[in-house]
Amino acid sequence: MYRFFLVVTVDELKADVESGAVDTVIAAFTDMQGRLMGKRLHAEFFLDELGAGHEIEGCNYLLALDMEMDPQPGYASAGWEHGYGDFGLHPDLTTIRRVPWHEASVLVLCDVDVPISPRQVLKAVVDRARSAGFDAKVGSELEFFLFRESYEEARAKHYRDLTPSVPYILDYNILASGYDEPFMRQVRNSMRSAGMVVEGSKGEAWPGQHEINFKYADALKAADDHSIFKTALKAMAHQQGMSASFMAKPDHTWIGSSCHIHSSLWRGSEPAFAGESEIFRAYLAGQIALAADLAVFLAPNINSYKRFAAGSWAPTTLAWGYDNRTCGFRIVGHGSALRTESRIPGADANPYLAFAALIASGLHGIEAGLDLAPALSGNAYDSDADRFPSTLRDAIVRLEESTAARSLFGDVVVDHYLNYARTEQRLFDEVVTCYERERLFERG
Repeated sequence: MYRFFLVVTVDELKADVESGAVDTVIAAFTDMQGRLMGKRLHAEFFLDELGAGHEIEGCNYLLALDMEMDPQPGYASAGWEHGYGDFGLHPDLTTIRRVPWHEASVLVLCDVDVPISPRQVLKAVVDRARSAGFDAKVGSELEFFLFRESYEEARAKHYRDLTPSVPYILDYNILASGYDEPFMRQVRNSMRSAGMVVEGSKGEAWPGQHEINFKYADALKAADDHSIFKTALKAMAHQQGMSASFMAKPDHTWIGSSCHIHSSLWRGSEPAFAGESEIFRAYLAGQIALAADLAVFLAPNINSYKRFAAGSWAPTTLAWGYDNRTCGFRIVGHGSALRTESRIPGADANPYLAFAALIASGLHGIEAGLDLAPALSGNAYDSDADRFPSTLRDAIVRLEESTAARSLFGDVVVDHYLNYARTEQRLFDEVVTCYERERLFERG
């Protein structure tokens, strides 16, 4: 629970509904792809149902779909053979928040009480950490591309030859990022109004690319905020006649968009990593040891793996180093701020699953007493350090063969997300791509 960050209490919501300030409640949860799914309810109806103890219902196919919203076979939790019934969406009342990007609306996140729901996967890991005496803290740095075309215009162009919001690299460039500042200022302030502690934003390392950073928080709140932000940013871009993308690699000639994940363990108000403690070293060793096994949770799409290229700011190895951006794991901060930064996930990662994978693997390192190899100095791209899987197909094999993954998450969760990954690979394998046409249509 994170009531300290509560934006709207139930009593405040009731008052806002009575005054007419709020008339809509968005009840949502995050699906496998990281999208917010749910319903818009009239606020009075929501409060009446809440008072009566009723749950919100949603079709259970929502956790058995591909990106196109097509039901896919192979899931034990839902299928035609089971009739695609409903599951309950249980509002987490500590997450109610005003959403300035929609008029007279609040949003509440819901728990779906099935173990394969991404939020439930992370909650189980957080509970495991607490049972071991730790609180897991996470902060994410999320990159994205901003384009001048609307989503409708981008779709009509098949998402090719789009106009970046700034036509040149704007990394740390105050003038260039200032061209997008009217929009980015609105984003920062809107997120703040929605209960997110925004540290700041900056231009990133490609035309039209930006990054926004949120202050570290309890892992569940950090994932909640991350998920809401991605939906909010797209909605706000749409309202301004623009488009934004969190694809890991929108074009093979560009750099990709990352989701750098900072994590640490605490015992109440005391940092467990301070002084590079044995807990810190074992935690990092666990993250490194299981990153490849849990690649499906860190890099869930075919496109995710296009980002991993030498000299691209995205890692290719599982090396770790001090403030070394060529490594898969960069160690930053000191004293109470010491933390691991995993540079592996892209902006397309589902935050609940990625956070869960990193925290669970770190706990595994502590429980197993894993030893940490020496830090790497220099260019990890040119090193002989172990490599992260380079394709989704390789990641599937690693998860299939991982006994550690099943020990950490259980057969139900692992089998569910294996089916997700296999489905993504199969659907891609069935498609004729532009690459094939351009090479073979005339000259092949």
